[in-house]
Amino acid sequence: MAEEKKGFFRRLADGLAKTRNNIVSGMDAIFNGFSDIDDDFYDEIEETLVMGDIGINATTAIIDNLKQKVKEQHIKDPHECKELLINSIKEQMQVGETAYEFEHRTSVVLVIGVNGVGKTTSVGKLAGKLKEQGRKVILAAADTFRAAAGEQLTEWANRAGVEIIGGSEGADPASVVFDAVSAAKARKADVLLIDTAGRLHNKKNLMEELHKIYRILEKEYPEAYLETLVVLDGTTGQNALQQARQFAEVANVTGIILTKLDGTAKGGIAVAIQSELDIPVKYIGVGESIHDLQKFDADQFVNALFHTSEENA
Repeated sequence: MAEEKKGFFRRLADGLAKTRNNIVSGMDAIFNGFSDIDDDFYDEIEETLVMGDIGINATTAIIDNLKQKVKEQHIKDPHECKELLINSIKEQMQVGETAYEFEHRTSVVLVIGVNGVGKTTSVGKLAGKLKEQGRKVILAAADTFRAAAGEQLTEWANRAGVEIIGGSEGADPASVVFDAVSAAKARKADVLLIDTAGRLHNKKNLMEELHKIYRILEKEYPEAYLETLVVLDGTTGQNALQQARQFAEVANVTGIILTKLDGTAKGGIAVAIQSELDIPVKYIGVGESIHDLQKFDADQFVNALFHTSEENA
């Protein structure tokens, strides 16, 4: 397990190289180029963070935190600010203790996201992870809008060794969920993972579809703990933030899965989403295999971003 985590850290560090080049090279120039901590110094840091897709909100909070620490600790040397800055970003990104409550209870995990972000793949990987933890998982293929979504999920179900309840293309997603709930109860499943469509361009339909699904879950499976995860493509930067905001308007989003962090220059978006929307990033993906989806670890992520050693992650 430790080996797997170490391998993941390496892949994450490699994947975030472009983001790191954007942010860290700028930071190093600032820390080495200033002899005093003044407004210009903070302005330069602010600009570098915003350019790295960390977003205005998160950047403001990070800078305010940094200023406070500099004042409290009577720091005069800009070099000493680097460690403080790294810790300040970590504080912005901590995931709460109860973030993974659904793993330990009878639960339903609803996964939404637009086409092309790696949603179905993430559902498959999550099923594999939960199965490895000894949980009994059932998949529901409720993305009946997209051709081949069901086939793709069936492939992942076979790979993960879990059962799948599927609807044919064009079937009513709510009826697939109804059947899946019946199966989950009958087979005493621990987790029912539902892959749903995410058609943001037709928000009204999406809203109605999700409300129908939520109603069925409330009526037929009230005892289950409900988690709603949105899958976002890390390479799309501010667009991902925009999508998360729109999904949060139509669903009770409890967490984010951020995919495709292998090779993006916009990895800072993970910080922005958490800060702007107060929705935690719970999983991140850096590749194609089942083990390339991991729980989000703020220390590990920021260490990889700044490429500091993994000793304390």
